[in-house]
Amino acid sequence: MTGINQSQTEQIANEILMQIRSTKKIQNEVSLHDPIGVDREGNEITLIDVIGNESESVIEEVELKMQVKRLYNKMKAVLKKREKTVLELRYGLLNGTSKTQREIAGMLGISRSYVSRIEKKAIKKLSRELKPDSCQ
Repeated sequence: MTGINQSQTEQIANEILMQIRSTKKIQNEVSLHDPIGVDREGNEITLIDVIGNESESVIEEVELKMQVKRLYNKMKAVLKKREKTVLELRYGLLNGTSKTQREIAGMLGISRSYVSRIEKKAIKKLSRELKPDSCQ
């Protein structure tokens, strides 16, 4: 004989029933460390991996937008019209298409070397204004 009596069988059945009931309570709960899929290399991805990356990228995006806004505000406040125009054209700040110094010179009717001097002067002005100790 196996040595399991009626009392032991009931005890095992009760343990199984208690385990089923306890897991049923947490059935709808989700852990941040539960696997939700795999990446291209076959590594397991958890919910916290996805949430962590999204919140970090949102924070980075907000910070970038704030820095861009600060840059544009400083450009308006500090630069002369021609300096601002040169930087906008040179770095594609208006439409995402940057121009060469030669192209800008042709557009503005000035020499390429003059465009270079304007660009350097404007960058120097902005650099001074954007240093941490000049923050307002």
